[in-house]
Amino acid sequence: MASQVASPSASLHTTSSSTTLSTPTQSPSSPSKLSPDDLELLAKLEEQNRLIETDSKSLRSVNGSRRNSGSSLVSSSSASSNLSHLEEDSWILWGRIVNEWDDVRKKKEKQVKELVRKGIPHHFRAIVWQLLCDAQTMPVKDQYSELLKMTSPCEKLIRRDIARTYPEHNFFKEKDSLGQEVLFNVMKAYSLVDREVGYCQGSAFIVGLLLLQMPEEEAFCVFFKLMQDYRLRELFKPSMAELGLCMYQFECMIQEYLPELFVHFQSQSFHTSMYASSWFLTIFLTTFPLPIATRIFDIFMSEGLEIVFRVGLALLQMNQAELMQLDMEGMLQHFQKVIPHQFDGGPEKLIQSAYQVKYNSKKMKKLEKEYTTIKTKEMEEQGEIKRLRTENRLLKQRIETLEKESASLADRLIQHKCSSTYNEDFVLQLEKELVQARLSEAESQCALKEMQDKVLDIEKKNNSFPDENNIARLQEELIAVKLREAEAIMGLKELRQQVRDLEEHWQRHVARTSGRWKDPPKRNAVSELQGELMSIRLREAETQAEMREMKQRMMEMETQNQINSNQLRRAEQEVTSLQEKVCSLSVKNKGLLAQLSEAKRRQAEIECKNKEEVMAVRLREADSIAAVAELQQHIAELEIQKEEGKLKDNLTGLTLSSTFGS
Repeated sequence: MASQVASPSASLHTTSSSTTLSTPTQSPSSPSKLSPDDLELLAKLEEQNRLIETDSKSLRSVNGSRRNSGSSLVSSSSASSNLSHLEEDSWILWGRIVNEWDDVRKKKEKQVKELVRKGIPHHFRAIVWQLLCDAQTMPVKDQYSELLKMTSPCEKLIRRDIARTYPEHNFFKEKDSLGQEVLFNVMKAYSLVDREVGYCQGSAFIVGLLLLQMPEEEAFCVFFKLMQDYRLRELFKPSMAELGLCMYQFECMIQEYLPELFVHFQSQSFHTSMYASSWFLTIFLTTFPLPIATRIFDIFMSEGLEIVFRVGLALLQMNQAELMQLDMEGMLQHFQKVIPHQFDGGPEKLIQSAYQVKYNSKKMKKLEKEYTTIKTKEMEEQGEIKRLRTENRLLKQRIETLEKESASLADRLIQHKCSSTYNEDFVLQLEKELVQARLSEAESQCALKEMQDKVLDIEKKNNSFPDENNIARLQEELIAVKLREAEAIMGLKELRQQVRDLEEHWQRHVARTSGRWKDPPKRNAVSELQGELMSIRLREAETQAEMREMKQRMMEMETQNQINSNQLRRAEQEVTSLQEKVCSLSVKNKGLLAQLSEAKRRQAEIECKNKEEVMAVRLREADSIAAVAELQQHIAELEIQKEEGKLKDNLTGLTLSSTFGS
């Protein structure tokens, strides 16, 4: 039997309208809620799905005919050439669900989810997927033809990746084929509708699966709904922030439920993103063969990304023993070559294991808040590290300048040592330069101390930072900062050594020229004054360093005060706007109450008028009934009079006849 995916609804109306929806089981542990007929029907449906999924032709043979403008893809052939009783039961059951979708979705949502987990027949996937994501009536569908006429900046990227999408599938493997063309159209149209996301590698696999089930316009609408309502848009944004969140949540689940495997992954530096990122980006479409991945995608359309977490953890549980024996390269090979073919016999075991995994929505929300806090702290730390790098670079430049000045000072001292005479002016100048060098050294030490304190603060913060990936990266940056700090310390040591050499040269110079001074007391007094001047300037440098530190703290406090003021001002503005909204809502509420009272008054008047009219009608009816009764009574009296007249005539005739006879 060959049946089109896009046209199951055409045959749905042929089912008997007198039949009602059979209620599927809510869970395998509650069969008592169903009648024996329903249980038998559900068992037949499961058997049919197993036959369809194991049929090698069910998803590989694709016809080229398209609905409307030649764009609708005909689904794969069924497991048998004739419509069996199992297929009839399946069509009847899903036909009822589709025809009564609004009522079924509201009243029997759990039963529908359970039935979807059993598998949607491929004949119905197109219409059921559209119903599950509410993509049947969308305004964006009317824009599709216009979008195809426009030019997208992502066209080259899309063309490059199309050949990599399902390269072994008959519908997509030929270059410039119908499959590649419609895939390009859908991806191009979405890149124009959502320019922030544009095109992201991996999304083409999802669109390709949709095109195997439905026409390109409907596939575009379903993909648009998936991006907007199923968290896929956040996954495919350039920053991929949602993917980082999913990795963090999944890693926490591994740490909680599989602690030994988590420790093994950490010891091998086997990060979660190395094997699980494609699970979330393509919903296992690049991991498993299409029949198995399509069954998982059925559940994704019904329940969202929760099924990815469940299936991913179930896979790790089932392969834990093998993974514990492998290193990083072996684990990569296991994920790429062994796991994809573990369920070729059917996905029932995998899905059953997935729903044995404990999934706590509240805990996932809590992990999301933790991840947001971690990212915020990480951004703050990155800004602090950037500032420290800038300060370290400036300090290094300053040390280089001091080294140049010290070298020039030593050169000048050597030059003057070679001369035969020294005058007092030169000695004073040399002492001043020596004092300046020591002052510069003191300032460099203060700045370096501040840098060391800041680095220690960063280390303390990073030690309390829970994200292992970020810890490794920040530790590398701290090592680089420490290396630059060590270089700065070495430069200072060299500078101090040069200063000590200058002092030794100066002492030797004083010793050699002590006999040449004509006024030793004056020279000693000058030396004492110069020593006092040097100590005063050193204390001044220390005081200035403390003042700079105090100023920096004051600036930080002022900045914090400004931030608090801005927050307070924004809060006041929000309170004011909320008060205005409350006032406007109060005014609207008063107006609505006035309208309601007026409507009630009018309704009361109308009811009074209706009652008066009813009374009038009843009075008129009573009058009519009385008039009819009077007429009937009058008619009866006339009939009586008529009978009496007849009797009188008869009596008169009898009297006359008797008279004449006698």
